[in-house]
Amino acid sequence: MPTTLELVLLLLGATVLAVSLFRRLGLPPILAYILIGAGLGLLLPYHEEDSPAAHLAEFGIVFLMFSIGLEFSLAKLRTMRTEVFGLGALQVVLTTLVFTALGLAFGLSLESGLAVGAILALSSTAIVSKLLAERNELDTEHGRPVIGVLLFQDLAVAPLVIFIPALAASQDLTMALLWASAKAAIALSLILIIGQRVMRPWFHLIAQAKSSELFMLNVLLITLGLAYVTDRAGLSLALGAFLAGVLIAETEYRYQVESDIRPFRDVLMGLFFVSIGLLLDLGVLIEHWAEVMVAVILLVGVKLLLVTGLARLFRMGWATALRTGLALAQAGEFGFVLLSVAGRHGLLETATHQYLLAAMILSMLLAPVLIHYAPRLAKRLDEREWSRRAVGIHEIAARTFGIQDHVILCGYGRTGQNLARLLEAEGVPYIALDHDPKRVQAAAAAGENVVFGESTRIEVLLAAGLRRSKAVVITYAHTAEALHTLSAIQQIKPELPVIVRTVDDTDLERLRAAGATEVVPEVMEGALMLGSQTLLMAGIPLSRVLRRIRRTREARYSTMRGYFRGLTDDATEDESAQERLVSLNLASRHPAVGRTLADLDLAGTGVAVVAVRRRGIRGTEPDPGTRLEGGDVLVLRGTPEALAAAQMRLEGG
Repeated sequence: MPTTLELVLLLLGATVLAVSLFRRLGLPPILAYILIGAGLGLLLPYHEEDSPAAHLAEFGIVFLMFSIGLEFSLAKLRTMRTEVFGLGALQVVLTTLVFTALGLAFGLSLESGLAVGAILALSSTAIVSKLLAERNELDTEHGRPVIGVLLFQDLAVAPLVIFIPALAASQDLTMALLWASAKAAIALSLILIIGQRVMRPWFHLIAQAKSSELFMLNVLLITLGLAYVTDRAGLSLALGAFLAGVLIAETEYRYQVESDIRPFRDVLMGLFFVSIGLLLDLGVLIEHWAEVMVAVILLVGVKLLLVTGLARLFRMGWATALRTGLALAQAGEFGFVLLSVAGRHGLLETATHQYLLAAMILSMLLAPVLIHYAPRLAKRLDEREWSRRAVGIHEIAARTFGIQDHVILCGYGRTGQNLARLLEAEGVPYIALDHDPKRVQAAAAAGENVVFGESTRIEVLLAAGLRRSKAVVITYAHTAEALHTLSAIQQIKPELPVIVRTVDDTDLERLRAAGATEVVPEVMEGALMLGSQTLLMAGIPLSRVLRRIRRTREARYSTMRGYFRGLTDDATEDESAQERLVSLNLASRHPAVGRTLADLDLAGTGVAVVAVRRRGIRGTEPDPGTRLEGGDVLVLRGTPEALAAAQMRLEGG
């Protein structure tokens, strides 16, 4: 048997490799952890369900629930009461009953069937919430009910942890559940009422010390302290952690806390899922693969049909209901907790335990695939979704009818709204696209030119007048969606200038290669503003500071030099002397095709060739020997007079 150090090194090495591979494949790292555990299980002579590592891994669930609590303020919980306590409650109850009936049909006892039903009623909060967040779908028509159901499932874990041992002890289930509910109500009321009054002043007191170490210790104390209180009240550790997150979400320290707690949560969550994988016997999976596959099909199929049907009862469209069902069709991490409880109390035989464990893990492996293809399936199965989207596209086209040389804003959050005000002040027409219905409704009611639409879809961009537009600005800092939008723009109008906002320079080259004319990282702009203030405080004259900032920007934003050169100019200066940017598309019969940049000598007219875009690939500072081809797009910089002279030279051959 390997030593402890050898096991740790093996675990770390396998984790690094597997997680790297899964991230490249676009799959959740959680699945990599489970497979690592299953692989390590082949090397270990026993499965330690009650080992110290397994107990430590339970804290991963605690920090997961704490993070979920941070995402849900009490006000938001009140507004989502229909999804949480309506759709969520019905889903858990009906799914439990249906799987109980199936268990009885397969020869299980009533107690074992109820335990199986409760275990399979839960879905994976960790996987689904992460996938929806990455796809920016948490606040969509299907994202809200999915999160509401997941939240109720998480809240239901506490009574289910009491319910399953009661089944094994043949107690009076009604009295056991009533007693558990009473304890839960008292504990929750005390925590929420007292916690709301204490939490903000307590954090103010801790923050005044200005110690990151003390702040982190305080977060751990509150999280684990409330988890301990709920555990002693007969509830779950996870419920107390969730309540701690909800209470902190009501304070202004929410985002700092979320950033500080992430390393603990991710590491412990990984350990939890490794321990789950260790419990899987791959020999049983291989030998009884047919039974396991039947269990997977029943698990995913039943939950898909039930959730979709319940969503329709709550007056959701077929497309939304189907996407909700597909998102919740897998098993959940808390199901593993309940499965362990049922196994310890003798409710499940070893073979049944292994079948369920394997089926649950396989269903979680299917979750990313189901969520990825959910939009396509929804479109094919629901013709009314096409009609609804057609109406939306018609509305966009109607709003942009007759508008030319406008700017398309992709995203209408704070950045998009501030940019829209600048454009409006300068008299530049614009149309903004956003997929948050609440934001669009509020902004449209205020008379702003914003419509509901996803900028990643070609038909939406066409309806917004992309062919007639002057520029596109992607205002949201979400690289995956920005790449989809750039791909759509490249198919329609590749020469169109596109400015993309990012948080930092991490994905700069990917965005440029995808067709972004310029990428504006917030981190750099913040550093420039911080640097300008620092230089001023250090006694550097204002003119030198502005010149330094201007040169730094010119070096970084090469294609935007004309814009930034105006920062230190007098406001009354003649605009005809200001440099501008233009894009010139060379047709196949253009006189300049076949000639080199050196032959054209555009520098003689006072114009600089900033970039040459060819077949969607943008090259900055092109070599004078570059020979132009049909379809090339030249990005030129110069004064209006110089640009006119350069264009005449190009047209004249």
